[in-house]
Amino acid sequence: MKRPCLPSMIVVGLVFLLSSQVAMAGPPTEQVKGTVDQVNQILTDPALKGPAKIQERRAKLRRVIRERFDFPEMAKRSLGIHWAKRTPREQEEFLSLFWDLLERSYVDKIESYSDEKIVYVGESIDGDFAVVRSKVVTKRGLEIPLDYRLYRKGESWQVYDIIIEDVSMVSNYRTQFNKIIRSSSYEELVKRMRTKLEGVTAEGL
Repeated sequence: MKRPCLPSMIVVGLVFLLSSQVAMAGPPTEQVKGTVDQVNQILTDPALKGPAKIQERRAKLRRVIRERFDFPEMAKRSLGIHWAKRTPREQEEFLSLFWDLLERSYVDKIESYSDEKIVYVGESIDGDFAVVRSKVVTKRGLEIPLDYRLYRKGESWQVYDIIIEDVSMVSNYRTQFNKIIRSSSYEELVKRMRTKLEGVTAEGL
């Protein structure tokens, strides 16, 4: 079976934007489902429809997504062993670039994903960590495993990784980033991220 495009599946995983069914629910799944409901409310709000409302609508979507996804934690894990070697200023710059890339590449495209649905099939909790297991059902009936790794932060469960058909988003980025740094330099990685961001931003204009 052909593996679905990773960027496309990251869009799905990042936003939980799909119609959903819950088979088994505990606190992590319930909080994920709460994010689904918030996203759907924004997307279906008549007051936020139309081109004139696109910036306001996307700002609301980004705010909801940031409340559930710990992008700084994703960024740190994606940079791996190289994170501790960076200065505070470099770390701040990397966090900003990482979030901007995800936002421009994936978050702003969620409005086009309406033909799939997500079914939550279970969860496992180990202390302050949890995995919410689900599957995406495409309009053609294809079922794709999609799991979320979360950690407890007070009363909230925060997503720090997405697993798509046994492929970790964080590990995928870490492999790419590490390869660039080892073959060239950290500065080259930042340069490529900036170039990528400029290209994605231009596409959205």
